[in-house]
Amino acid sequence: MATHLILERTAFPVGVAPSAPAEEIAAEDSAASRAGLASGLMLALRFVQARFLSVWGLLAAAALCPAQVFADFALFSALANFISIATLLRFEAVFFQSSDQDRLARAFRLALSAGGAFLTVAALAIAVAGAAGWVVATYGALFLVSLAGRAVIRLVSSEATAEGDFAAIGNSNVVQALVQPGMMVLLIWPLGATSVALFAADAIGHVVSACYLVWRRRAALAGLVRREAWSRLELSESASRWRTAPRFLLPSALLSFGFMVAPLLALPYASNPLLAAHVALAMRLLEVPTQMFSAVSVPLVLSSLRARAAESRQSWVRFVTLGLMAAAAALFAAIAFVAIGADAVLLDGTQWEGVGETVAIMALFYGGIALVTPLHEIASLSRYPRRQVLTNAVALLAAGLVMAWFGTLSLALLGAIGLVSLARMLAHVQFAWTRFGVDGFAVARG
Repeated sequence: MATHLILERTAFPVGVAPSAPAEEIAAEDSAASRAGLASGLMLALRFVQARFLSVWGLLAAAALCPAQVFADFALFSALANFISIATLLRFEAVFFQSSDQDRLARAFRLALSAGGAFLTVAALAIAVAGAAGWVVATYGALFLVSLAGRAVIRLVSSEATAEGDFAAIGNSNVVQALVQPGMMVLLIWPLGATSVALFAADAIGHVVSACYLVWRRRAALAGLVRREAWSRLELSESASRWRTAPRFLLPSALLSFGFMVAPLLALPYASNPLLAAHVALAMRLLEVPTQMFSAVSVPLVLSSLRARAAESRQSWVRFVTLGLMAAAAALFAAIAFVAIGADAVLLDGTQWEGVGETVAIMALFYGGIALVTPLHEIASLSRYPRRQVLTNAVALLAAGLVMAWFGTLSLALLGAIGLVSLARMLAHVQFAWTRFGVDGFAVARG
């Protein structure tokens, strides 16, 4: 998530409204963009370190837990991540408009209020669902705690990024990477290899990481939420001024995430629970290099882009696009070959035999995801942001049609979804190749 928040910018046309005109979420200079190349590299290294630390817990859980429990955890985590996108109604994106402290404070209070209201509604909904017997009460409570932890991380990470405190974000990733897998293994001992153990570890990991971030940023946060600064009038005016965030950024983010978890959406079509578990494990394993690729590429690409003269941006974006395509192709092709080899040598005769082939097929899907991430961040600075919303929507619809066509989870279905990801990637490449001339970037407004 931290990667997605780095230097996040978007520029959406303002819609007609009877109240005061909404401000565009425009590309402007900010503390984050001035943090420099060294800070971006440090954050990337911290993220890579955290991902490597988390792998051991993932593999331990896969070895200790039945396949179905692991699949249940993948669904729990994906649902929590998806809903957490909406907790702040994407008002956190306003943090990156400029380095104006008063604007940051007003946007922070608005996002905090939106998050509090959202979590209150979520708590009521979970309580009703638990009372009606629609969900297990323990699962609902753990989900709410996990969602709250994710919301706090999203809020405070955005503030830290806007202020250029990349060390806080990187360290919080490391804290979570240590705590969550460790709790996962420890809770399996008293609770058994059950879904509750994995759900509880997820909730504890996110809450501990959130607490670290709040403690690390406590001085800055105290200034943003001082009692005398709050007023209903300010919140109302801020919500009207920045209404483009929930109108455009939120749908775009949800569509993008929906496509990223398309293989998970195919799990209900599974007639073979073992294949479903293989897909869930493959997703978790492939998320690691995908996130690493994004963590390294996004800050470096955006930092370099802002240093370019307007007339050289298009040629530079084309050069970077080619480089990213080559890097993504090499990385995920290597992953596919290693997965097939490791399957034959290490997993023969186990319940995970055959997962290497699943990883190799899904590498096509995640390769497309990895390349789109930096291109999508670049496109957020364009004058044509609605094109990205449309691309994500069409890709998600196509993935849904493919799943309906096949009707059951299979390796062929996974390959077809990978081709849809490839087509989505090519659409983003075409956009980057043609839409970043001298007039292609959004003009900042004061």
